[in-house]
Amino acid sequence: MIATIDISPLRTGDADGAVARAIDRACRDDGFFSIVGHGISPTLVDDLQRTARAFFALPEDTKLEIAMARAGRRWRGFFPVGGELTSGVPDVKEGIYFGRELPADDPRVAAGVPLHGPNLWPHEGRVGEDVSPMRSIVLAWIDAAADVAALVMSAIARALGLSPDYFASTCMQEPTLLFRIFHYPPTTGPEWGVGEHTDYGILTLLLQDDVGGLEVKSRGEWIAVPPRPGAIVCNIGDMLDRMTGGFYRSTPHRVRNVSGRSRLSFPVFFDPNFHARVVAINPDLDGQDDRHQRWDGANVHEFSGTYGDYILSKVAKVFPQLTRDLL
Repeated sequence: MIATIDISPLRTGDADGAVARAIDRACRDDGFFSIVGHGISPTLVDDLQRTARAFFALPEDTKLEIAMARAGRRWRGFFPVGGELTSGVPDVKEGIYFGRELPADDPRVAAGVPLHGPNLWPHEGRVGEDVSPMRSIVLAWIDAAADVAALVMSAIARALGLSPDYFASTCMQEPTLLFRIFHYPPTTGPEWGVGEHTDYGILTLLLQDDVGGLEVKSRGEWIAVPPRPGAIVCNIGDMLDRMTGGFYRSTPHRVRNVSGRSRLSFPVFFDPNFHARVVAINPDLDGQDDRHQRWDGANVHEFSGTYGDYILSKVAKVFPQLTRDLL
């Protein structure tokens, strides 16, 4: 069972450091933890789940009106079941990619920086009253989740003996902020909704519905992470593993939906600035070889470059055809 941590003291400073210590312990033990006391409105949670279910109930042709190919290098929009790969195997899920809503005159958009720009939204008036408000609901969720993620990162900085604003003032100035809504149809066979993987960046915040199916490889064993009302699951990604020299590990996880019901999940990825170079916080911790601990045999600590370099190398494996067409 992963730890559950009440982060409400972070909003008043966590004077005794209890929350930072609890997060530090969870990052070292499992790389996953659940948070409550985050302050996100239950009404917003309900609105997000309602509009997502309404969207995925639409005909495939209607959903494909906002297919990812239409967004180009922004990597936004819808993909159908089987349209995303994990370790070369099609996932049994469909989804929508979102990010910060950036105008055309934003310097990153004008420069054509991948993963930046406006989102694709369902056409209002054609998708029903439950889907039409998706834009306002999704953007509200991204803002709320980013606020929570910033609080958690300040606690992680303190846990690592750094100033609370360390990440915000270095690699996470104007962070790469991406949001996904995934729909996992029920399966009866051995297929995985998404196979074993780690996340790419710094911190993921995951809202689950009440169906379950998430599993985490903790200390060599797969454990279930059942949904808990009002809680958000957090996990660390490859870049925090890289920056801490493996002191915090990015933990493999996977999803199989055998509930007989449709499953929704809502991950927000709070990651380094696209152009930030990812380096070890403490050079004495640099260069640990972790390939023997990873399913893919990769050594995260060999990576040298910007976060943009890293995420684009990963995206090329997740959407190979789209990559060949667009980049």
